[in-house]
Amino acid sequence: MGHENQTCNCKTREERVTAQTYETLLESNMWEAVALSPLDGRYAQIARKLLPYFSEYALVKNRVKVEVCWLEFLLETVDGCKILDEFDHLKIHEISSIYDQFDMDSFKRVKEIEKEINHDVKAVEKYVGEKLKTMGMNSLISFVHIGCTSEDITNCSYASMIKEALYEVWIPTAEKLIDSIQQMAIDYIDTPMLAHTHGQPATPTTVGKELCVYAYRLTNAICHIKSIKPCAKFNGATGNYAAISVAFPKENWPVLSKHFVEDYLGLNFNPVTTQIENHDYICHILDGIRHFNNVLRDFDLDMWLYISMEYFKQIAVKNEVGSSTMPHKVNPIRFENSESNIKMSNGICYVLSDELPRSRMQRDLSDSSLQRNIGLAFGYSLQAIEQTTSGLKRVEANKEKMLSDLENNWEVLAEPIQTMLRKYGKPDAYDQLKELTRGKQVTREILCEFIADLEILSREDEMQIFKLTPSNYYGLAPKIVEDQL
Repeated sequence: MGHENQTCNCKTREERVTAQTYETLLESNMWEAVALSPLDGRYAQIARKLLPYFSEYALVKNRVKVEVCWLEFLLETVDGCKILDEFDHLKIHEISSIYDQFDMDSFKRVKEIEKEINHDVKAVEKYVGEKLKTMGMNSLISFVHIGCTSEDITNCSYASMIKEALYEVWIPTAEKLIDSIQQMAIDYIDTPMLAHTHGQPATPTTVGKELCVYAYRLTNAICHIKSIKPCAKFNGATGNYAAISVAFPKENWPVLSKHFVEDYLGLNFNPVTTQIENHDYICHILDGIRHFNNVLRDFDLDMWLYISMEYFKQIAVKNEVGSSTMPHKVNPIRFENSESNIKMSNGICYVLSDELPRSRMQRDLSDSSLQRNIGLAFGYSLQAIEQTTSGLKRVEANKEKMLSDLENNWEVLAEPIQTMLRKYGKPDAYDQLKELTRGKQVTREILCEFIADLEILSREDEMQIFKLTPSNYYGLAPKIVEDQL
C-alpha cells in the first residue's frame, strides 16, 4: 500500500514539473519545445504564413465576415420589408466595422459565447447581435443569420480561406521555386551531361534541358490548380431556400444567393447542394497540390542522385555541420527534408480528398473536423517547397565531373551512328552497333575505325559523324529550353 502511494505521489510530482516547464516555455515564446506538430514548432515560420488563413482565429473572423456581409446584402437588396426599408443606409459602414475591427478581444468574446452554448457558428451569430446592440441597431439583430444554416456560413468561410491562402501564399511560393529552376535552366542551357535511363549511361542531354522539364511540369501543375474555382452555396438547411422563401416569398432566392456569393464574397456559386457544399472543389485543389508535390518529389530525388553522382556540387557554409562525426560531409538535407514533408502533405491531402466528398444523406458532421486540417496540407507542402528552393541555392553544376563521365562513355554514340546507317538502308545497323559497343569499353578510335570501314556514307554524312562527341551529342536540348523559357 505504501509503495503504491509513493508511486502515485511520484507520478503527481512528474506531472507537476512537466506542467511548470510547459508554462515557462510558453511564457518565453519557446514554442518549438512544446509544440505537438513541427509546423507549430520547428517549422513555425511556415505556420506564421498560414495563420491568417487557417487558424481558429481566421475561421471565426471569416464567419463574422460572412454574417456581416449577409446582413449588408439583405439591407441593400431585399425590398418590401419594413425593418430593412427603414434602416438608414448611411450607417452601413458601422455594420462593416464589426468585421473590419475584429481583433483578439473579439475572438475571445466569441469563444466565451461558444463555451456557454456549445455551438461555434451560433456563437458568431450572437456576437454579431451583441455588436449591433451596442450600436443601437437592435431592430437588425433578428436579421443576423436569417434564412441561414451553419454550413452556409462555414462553407463560404472555408472557400475564402482556401482561395486567399492559395493566391497569397502557396502559389507565390511555388512560383518562386519555379523561377529558381528556370534561372538555373538558363544558366546551364548548353552544359552537357550524360543522361541515365534505368540508371545506365544513355544519350547525353544538357543540365538546362533536364531542369526545364521540371519547370514545365510544375508550371502546368500550378495552372491546373488555378483553373479550379473555390465554390460556395447559400441555400439554407437542406439546400432548398425553404425558410427564407417562406419569409420573403416574392424574392428570387437562387438569383439573389448567386449574387451574394459571387459579388459580395468573390466566390463561385454552387446552385445544387444538400445542407453542405459538396467539397468537390476542395478535393480537386488538394489533388492538384498532391500532384505538384509528387512532381517536386521527383525533382528532389533527381537532385539527390545528381549530388551523389557529383554532377552537382554542394556549396559549403562555413559554420554549418554536415555530420556529427564525419567533418568532411555536406549532406543534401534540404532535398531530403522536402521529400519527407511532401509525404506528410500528400497523406493529409489524400485523406481529405478521399473523405470530404462523402456525407450521410443531407448532412453529417464528419467534414467539420476534417476541414480543420486543410492548413496542414498547405503547410507541409510549403515547407517542402521552401526547402527545395533553399537547396537549389546551395548547389552548382560540376562541369568537370560531367565532362569526365561523357569522355568515358563514347558508346553512347552508337545510337546516332546506327541511325545514320538506317538512312542508307542498312537493316542490320542496330545489330552491328550492338556487337561493337554493348557491354564494352568504347573509345573514339574504335568508333572512328568502324566508320572509316563503312564506305557507304557520303562525305558530308561521314564528317557529321566524325564531329560527334559525347559532349556535343545532345540534339536540340538548348533550343527546347529557349522555346519554353
